[in-house]
Amino acid sequence: MHVFVTGATGFVGSAVVRELLEAGHKVVGLARSDAAAAALTAVGAEAHRAALDDLDGLRDAAAASDGVIHTAYTRDAPRHEETTLSQYEYAARTDRRAIETLGAALEGSGRPLVVTSGTLALKPGTVGTERDPLALPPGSPVAARLPNEQVALSLASSGVRSSVVRLSPTVHGEGDHGFMPALIGIARGKGVSGYLGDGANHWPAVHRLDAARLFRLALEKAPAGTILHGVAEQGVPIRDIAQVIGRRLDLPVASISQDDAGEHFGWLAGFLGMDVPVSSALTRELLGWQPTHADLLDDMGQGHYFEV
Repeated sequence: MHVFVTGATGFVGSAVVRELLEAGHKVVGLARSDAAAAALTAVGAEAHRAALDDLDGLRDAAAASDGVIHTAYTRDAPRHEETTLSQYEYAARTDRRAIETLGAALEGSGRPLVVTSGTLALKPGTVGTERDPLALPPGSPVAARLPNEQVALSLASSGVRSSVVRLSPTVHGEGDHGFMPALIGIARGKGVSGYLGDGANHWPAVHRLDAARLFRLALEKAPAGTILHGVAEQGVPIRDIAQVIGRRLDLPVASISQDDAGEHFGWLAGFLGMDVPVSSALTRELLGWQPTHADLLDDMGQGHYFEV
């Protein structure tokens, strides 16, 4: 297949590009800079120069493809316009417009569109499944992104083989710049590896290379309107993560009270106490996806997370 990939030089997207190439597909990656274009050509992909908000550029590349994988997500709202939108609202709106544009380019063709979402927005405290809807309080800063999943799935009624991959909050591996590196940085700065309360709350996790394989399988054979879970581990206790960090940094491991959470963990405090175990049983049964790479604690134990 001739596949167009957005976010093609990102942490997950770059792994998706390599997975596709190794499986014999041809890849065109979205590149908004010379450096991104060079990175794509270096691994054997083509570069399509455009930004995520360049809707004409997205439409042209999608129309010329046999299918699209959308992993890009902007983080920066422009300062010169629409100042009433928060960073989160701007990012969600940009993502939604991109999904709509990609879907319109594929309309009526039966070609696949695979869109990225997340499991962190599932109802906490129960084991979430692919059949469960996303649900966050309206005041949550990331709630603006939730409707985008339904926008993608609704394209199935327009002749697009659309599917959604809900990724674990922790997609780990070399080059990770998400929650785990942030937690390690806090431990270094505070001199203690902390967790909230008893630390028994769970976070799902998946290795980036296993996630990349799931995106390829979704592209190749996921039925229209399918929700998939990129989850290798249903839930890793936060306390266990803190213990690995403490051992690697030779720091004490301690519980942090809810009253002190904001001061200790900063922006991470709002996420760290969530208990969001997630199943991927339906995904594995449907696509035959079986994660084979290191689990989170083993991956962190290998040391690349702690290189300065």
